[in-house]
Amino acid sequence: MAFPTTNATQELPAVNEILASVGQAPVTTLDQTNPDVAIAYNTLLQVTREVQAEGWSFNSEFHYEMTPDTNDEILVPANVLQIDLTENAANLDRDVVIRNGKLYDRYNHTYKFTETTVEVDVIWQFDWVDIPKPIQHFITARAAAMVSSRIIGDPNQYQILQQQEAYTRALAMEYDTRQADLTFFGVPDGQAKSTYQAFQPFKALYR
Repeated sequence: MAFPTTNATQELPAVNEILASVGQAPVTTLDQTNPDVAIAYNTLLQVTREVQAEGWSFNSEFHYEMTPDTNDEILVPANVLQIDLTENAANLDRDVVIRNGKLYDRYNHTYKFTETTVEVDVIWQFDWVDIPKPIQHFITARAAAMVSSRIIGDPNQYQILQQQEAYTRALAMEYDTRQADLTFFGVPDGQAKSTYQAFQPFKALYR
């Protein structure tokens, strides 16, 4: 399934890199009547969404305030990949999911939120141009490996591309770790100070 973006021309170099990785000629436009181009581009869009859904420092936001509309309902923006209520006193008796494009409180069985604002933690989906380069390289490498399996089917080529994927993922994680200013003791909710959060067995049991 393709996830359309607003900057297809910016994604063209990535598509050409994918095509080159599997021995295909570069293209000047994303003409999806060409089956190889269509597979490469749609795979890039798919992987872009999947990787961003993991949650990185560049697309994660904590304590984000959302305002209910005139019906006391909170509409979820289309570019939200994951959303949950921030763990605070106001949200202790709630458990939300997305239903019908809105936040639904499963605990209280309602779409209604009567406060002025509600704090949530969000993972956003950004366009290609707003994704940091190390993450772009990882996405491209993963997409290339997937395209290799779909178009070529050469196990040796696929193995080489998987190694490249693993390498670029390591670089992406190193970038993200530096960007997030993480420490051994953890940085909660994107705050600037470090605190130690002990292991909480109930969370493991809950899963």
